[in-house]
Amino acid sequence: MSKVDILLATYNGEQFLKSQIDSILNQTYTDFRLLISDDHSSDSTVSILKEYAKLDKRIVLFFQEKNLGIMKNFEFLLSKVESDYYMFSDQDDVWNEDKIMLSIEKLENTSSDIVFSDLEVVDTDLNVIYDSYWKLKGFYKKIKKYNSFEALYLTNYVTGCTMISKSEYINECLPFPDSKYILYDYWIALILSKSHKISYIEKPLIKYRQHKHNTIGSKKKSNELKSIDEIRKLFIDVKKDHFSSLIQNEDKFFSEDIKSLNHKSLEYFEMLENKKNFNFRGWALFSKLYKYENFKYRFENFLVLNLPFFARILFKIRSIFK
Repeated sequence: MSKVDILLATYNGEQFLKSQIDSILNQTYTDFRLLISDDHSSDSTVSILKEYAKLDKRIVLFFQEKNLGIMKNFEFLLSKVESDYYMFSDQDDVWNEDKIMLSIEKLENTSSDIVFSDLEVVDTDLNVIYDSYWKLKGFYKKIKKYNSFEALYLTNYVTGCTMISKSEYINECLPFPDSKYILYDYWIALILSKSHKISYIEKPLIKYRQHKHNTIGSKKKSNELKSIDEIRKLFIDVKKDHFSSLIQNEDKFFSEDIKSLNHKSLEYFEMLENKKNFNFRGWALFSKLYKYENFKYRFENFLVLNLPFFARILFKIRSIFK
């Protein structure tokens, strides 16, 4: 039986933490360690963790002396992995009781190096909002049809709290990039998908809880913005950060073609900053980058990035009829 290290990063998570820990401790697969690193919480999270550690010897606690942030906290936890496999856990979700078992079975039966699953989106009280996170985000067809480094290159569809991977590949993914928008799950999935096998479980194995304190949730940040220009700036900032991070870590990308594409893509999004109404350059590059995205995502991005003059008009019309 393969052993698993489950990595749980906590920070002021007193409201939902107990139900998440309970769902992990009650798994049908029992040969695991639960490594928990608290990121200098100021609520009752620490006392909750100490209570649980007394009850179950599989729990190993770490307490940070200052707040590291989620990326550095998970990076710290990865440095403590000793088992064959590792998984990530958020502090506010609930795992299905067979999550570990099904994840390991998929990993081993398909000779994969990383496996992820769908999620069930729920509210604060675990009532179902969407039965498939993949379908909600428009990932379903992309995952089923492509699921590759190329499909991951521009946007992420691998959610960290559903992942399982092999500890022997941890060093390939570290350190995480110093990025505002690239998160640990995307980075690991992107790096490993380049030369290792990535597989998925179509069934949701987790209740993905949505609440007002979510660090990362199911809602788009762009939905909160009130103008096309704000949305466009966000789109450009995200992609500039994305490709800058890839360029800064080019030693992890084996192909000269990919390195060249990183630089061309960064130049494209930097160029767009100075195009306020129309852009007719780089459309072939846009098509290449967005090739694996669904039509709606591709169309919206094309309009906002390259033809913001028309995007503003459509945005105003939509606002009138809301």
